[in-house]
Formats: sequence, structure tokens, C-alpha cells
Amino acid sequence: MSDQERVYRVYRAHLTAAALYGQSATEALGQNPSDAYALSTLELAGPLTTGMLAERIGLSQSATTRLVDRLERAGWVRRGHYSADRRRVVVEAVSPTPEQEEAAFGAAHRRMAAVFDRFSTEELRVLYRYFELATPALREATAEIRSAARGGGTTGAGAP
Repeated sequence: MSDQERVYRVYRAHLTAAALYGQSATEALGQNPSDAYALSTLELAGPLTTGMLAERIGLSQSATTRLVDRLERAGWVRRGHYSADRRRVVVEAVSPTPEQEEAAFGAAHRRMAAVFDRFSTEELRVLYRYFELATPALREATAEIRSAARGGGTTGAGAP
């Protein structure tokens, strides 16, 4: 097996572990994966219109509206006015309570902090660069797969 094949196998195992962890964290918060993706997107990007959110998480506008309605009823998001156009509405994430944060993310934060503590500053720079480059690559792969599934072929275009 080549070095590249070994790296890819370890990478796949990492993605599987991350996906399973994400599922357990969303369950701890009483959410489903789409809820978690939407909330993470809002936390990272800041307030977005429902249309912007739909585009970023790959759901239809109507499915995203239902998702936002559900999250708002549960207290995970709030709606407000779009600063550039007060007629438009934005959705913003409501931070979890410290207890919710600990239940969903505490174990991973502690374990990942211990992992990162084992790396030198230079190694952490390499990891940061990897995440910086891998994230858009995965978004582009997601957009390509979704486009092909809709019958649009492969465009290689990046997801928002």
C-alpha cells in the first residue's frame, strides 16, 4: 500500500469518527444533523437570510424555512432584520447554555485539546493549513455530488 493510500484510509476513518461524533452531539442537544449543520453555519457565518442558509446547507428554500421554524420553536435561533434591507429577515443562532455546550461538546473539546497539545507550533500551522485547504475542497466535492445527483453533471463548482 502506498503512503497516499494509507493517508486516505486514515482520513476516511477520521471522517467516519467525526460524522459519528457529530451525530452523538446533535442527539445530546435533541437535534438532527440538518439542525446541527444549520446552526454551525449560522455560528460561523453570522446571521443569514433563509435563502442564504438554504444555499450553504444544500436544502431547498421551503425545507430550510421549516428547519428554521423548528429551530426557532426550540429556542436555537431567532429571526431579525437584515441590516442592508430592513424588509428582509435574517436568522441568527442562539448560543447553547453552558450545560448544553458541555453535554454535546465538552468531551470532544477536552480530548481534541489533548491531541493538539501533542503538536508543535509548526505542526499546528500545518494542521491549520490542511483544514483551511480541505474545507473548501470538501464543499466543492459536495456541490459536485449534489449537482450530479440532480442530473446536472459534474461542474467542479464550489459550494458557498
